[in-house]
Amino acid sequence: MFYTDERNTQILISILKANNIKYVVTSPGTTHMCFVGSVQHDSFFKVYSCVDERSAAYMACGMAEESGEPVVITCTGATASRNYYPALTEAYYRKLPVIAITAHQGTDRLGHLLEQNIDRRRIPYDIAKLSVEAVYVKDERDEHYCAIEVNRAILECKRHGGGPVHINFFTRYSTNFSIKELPSVQIIKRYTAFDAFPKMPKGRIGVFVGAHKSFSKKETQAIDSFCATNNAVVFCDHTSGYNGAYKVLFALCLSQQFATFDFADIDLLIHIGEVSGDATSRKLNCKEVWRVSEDGEIRDSFGKLSSVFEMPEHYFFEQYSQDKTSEHSYHDACVALYNAVFQEIPDLPLSTIWIAQELSSSLPEGCSFHLGIWSSLRALNYFKVPESTKGSCNVGGFGIDGCISTMIGASLCNPKKLHLAMVGDLAFFYDMNVLGNKHVGNNVRIIVINNGQGNEMRYSFSPASSFGKDGKLYLAAAGHFGKQSKSLVKYYAESLGYEYFSALTKEEFLKYKGHILSEEHFDKPMVFEVFIADEKYEEEAYQLITSLDKDKAIMLKNNLKSAVKSVIGKKGFDVIKSILKK
Repeated sequence: MFYTDERNTQILISILKANNIKYVVTSPGTTHMCFVGSVQHDSFFKVYSCVDERSAAYMACGMAEESGEPVVITCTGATASRNYYPALTEAYYRKLPVIAITAHQGTDRLGHLLEQNIDRRRIPYDIAKLSVEAVYVKDERDEHYCAIEVNRAILECKRHGGGPVHINFFTRYSTNFSIKELPSVQIIKRYTAFDAFPKMPKGRIGVFVGAHKSFSKKETQAIDSFCATNNAVVFCDHTSGYNGAYKVLFALCLSQQFATFDFADIDLLIHIGEVSGDATSRKLNCKEVWRVSEDGEIRDSFGKLSSVFEMPEHYFFEQYSQDKTSEHSYHDACVALYNAVFQEIPDLPLSTIWIAQELSSSLPEGCSFHLGIWSSLRALNYFKVPESTKGSCNVGGFGIDGCISTMIGASLCNPKKLHLAMVGDLAFFYDMNVLGNKHVGNNVRIIVINNGQGNEMRYSFSPASSFGKDGKLYLAAAGHFGKQSKSLVKYYAESLGYEYFSALTKEEFLKYKGHILSEEHFDKPMVFEVFIADEKYEEEAYQLITSLDKDKAIMLKNNLKSAVKSVIGKKGFDVIKSILKK
């Protein structure tokens, strides 16, 4: 007999072997037969039998203490796993790396008076540091989730001094043990500052920054030195907080539907920061991802995570940097590509994207700008903004609620700093009560884009667009709040002491643009409401900015080559040629 054909069990065994975990203490039964039947003839494992699960778990405690290595215990369903409790409690308080692998027939069988179905979804706090589910694998998504969860458990048993963990795996009692070799599985390693660091792989290297607190000078210098050493770039959006020498805004290029550029083909991506508000980041084609964060948690945003570095970011970047090195041809090529694509943007209709384009280059120096989810954030991410400005968005929970309240809260901490918000009408009305807060200062300015609905659900790329006009009824919630009333926000804002103005055309917008973006502090906070007369303008603007046609794509490539060759030299030009697909 060889290995079971149940993929989740194969994943579990592969990850155990990759982590050199060889000791297994098993108790009799059937539910865990796919696991036991697979390891009992694998010469890598040292398997021991014990009838009494309580004794088996205590044996594992002794083995873990004596060997200093993790030890697996495994048993069938029913009350067998309950007998692990005393020894797992002992292991928890002594930080012994015992891995309890228990099998079950499926959550759907719980609570229906079926034999040998014990609910292990909730376990006592002090018998395991972590409890995970190794799901039954039906497709690639299940496989990735199963591998991530098993990796988490295995890494946790050795983390922060070690301790017991629990893996609950779903089985269907397959009797097919014909698999001769275990398929490759995603293996994740965790490193701390006290470990020997892995060698940096050769090839193209990028740093991706999700939402991030403001970088200190030390952190920025560490990243810049890393990029100079490794000819790397830093992919950002307006929530990333990084304004160093190697910053690249990538949303405009990655969003193109017809022009394809391979600058996003990356051999190694260093991932820092939290949730990103730029969905185009999913188009970064990474062979391998390293996650760097002090929390040390597994965050596999790109599906290619191989290493987690539990340490301050600056410490990580310093370890892979060298003094007196300066290589930036990859960065220069990416910037040149962005500039070339930017030059091809046609005239856009009055829309969220056009408003973002107008605001981007004219934001007051040193201001903070706060963006609503999704449309406002997406639109401004296409464009560069002054380096002295600071972007913010509630991407943590990713809801439309609270954007204006967040901005006003931030404005109270620094009354001398201008704070601007750009939000859609649903987000504005959702959070409009905060405008009446008595603490609001004159450093607050709010731009409301009123298209009369949640236009995010009306774009052609949204699954909700498949409903056609019916999508406006409930999914996009059209028709609320006075149906784009020209007086509702005006009277509300003015009654609360705000300066209010509105625009229905580009000309009217440009008339008030200079006032709302002025660096001067006026007597009152402001609300600027811009009405989008027809939703088709939003879709048209999106298609225009993301649909660089094929003829223009060819022209862009030719123009880009000639434009940058004289600027960045032959070496940089060679990088350009590798970035532009032929």
